[in-house]
Amino acid sequence: MDEISTGTLTGVLIALLFLSAFFSSSETGMMSLNRYRLRHLAQNNNKSAIRVEKLLARPDRLIGLILIGNNLVNIMASAIATLIAIRLFGDLGVAVATVGLTIVVLIFSEVTPKTLAALYPERVAFPASIILKPLMWLLYPAVWMINAISNGLLMLFRINPRNQEDNAISSEELRTIVNEAGALIPRRHQDMLLSILDLEKVTVDDIMVPRNEIYGIDITQDWKNMSRRLMQSPHTKVLLYRDSIDDALGFIHARDALRLLAKDELCKSNLMRALRELYYIPEATPLNVQLVKFQRNKERIGLIVDEYGDIQGLVTLDDILEEIVGDFTTTISPTLSDEIKPLDDGSYLIEGSASIRDINKELGWQLPCDGPRSLNGLILEYLEEIPEANIGLRLSGYPLEILEVENNMIKLVRVLPYYFK
Repeated sequence: MDEISTGTLTGVLIALLFLSAFFSSSETGMMSLNRYRLRHLAQNNNKSAIRVEKLLARPDRLIGLILIGNNLVNIMASAIATLIAIRLFGDLGVAVATVGLTIVVLIFSEVTPKTLAALYPERVAFPASIILKPLMWLLYPAVWMINAISNGLLMLFRINPRNQEDNAISSEELRTIVNEAGALIPRRHQDMLLSILDLEKVTVDDIMVPRNEIYGIDITQDWKNMSRRLMQSPHTKVLLYRDSIDDALGFIHARDALRLLAKDELCKSNLMRALRELYYIPEATPLNVQLVKFQRNKERIGLIVDEYGDIQGLVTLDDILEEIVGDFTTTISPTLSDEIKPLDDGSYLIEGSASIRDINKELGWQLPCDGPRSLNGLILEYLEEIPEANIGLRLSGYPLEILEVENNMIKLVRVLPYYFK
């Protein structure tokens, strides 16, 4: 009879250890779930996800339920193990039961199931919710009482357990998620998503066409020169100004010019009447803000002005979109811009007007970009004078050689390869 009784107790002990493993794995699995993936599955009517989301809506109650079950079965297992050990080992039974059960519980009911649940939280949490949901209903009085006492103690420390931490993620956290997506998101799509996040950090000044590079037509010229400049324009919209760009009059669209030409009415007066109103953009406007303004105002091109109203450059909707998807004129494979030319010896020929931000982005360098925006401006700021050609310097660790200087501007620079060895 004693043997049968001991065998039965052993079976009950094994069952209790399995229950302990279940509660331990359930706790880890529930708390390890990706809340955003869970929300996505719930929105797609995944029944398991909906059930788990309801349980996690009150984590204090869920934890209370799991701990009640876990502690209950562990205490029962301890009592039964002690009884079995006393029958088998006599007075040494208590020590044997304490040591033996501790080892067994740690390995089979704690470490192993919790590790499994941490690795595969959905595979553990979703099936476990089928059992935990009715258990919550059956043990609700005990769960409510224990939570009331526990929450009362937390209130003494001015902690409200119902105020869950905001699950909203910052842009930097979202950036990390995109980078860690791996094969789930193609590399090119990752780059586009990261570029969208960068729009708030980049201003129109960073991507504008500087005023000295704006293609425009001076209306004080004779009509022959004006028409030649108009026909040779590489752009669909051309700026018309009087004497200087600061006295800008408006943009003429190539479509409007062709319409006048088709009617044989292309002349200076008709060209002036076809001008489109100028759209001005304050300098230092973030790209994400300007993108919305372009959409709201139904504009595609604007002149950037400083605090004194002077024109500093020009930016288009295409320029902002290229910050997201890349240059429209390039292929999907990464290529260098026309301003950067690699040489066979490992050095680079870079135009002085090249944007420091573009150089860093295309070559992976770390030139300082918190001051001047062009390579010419960065070198002039460092030297504090306009240099002559064939002068070498080291700028932020990069050895440079100034090759061409024209009109008080550095036209061409060679970055030596020694830095890269």
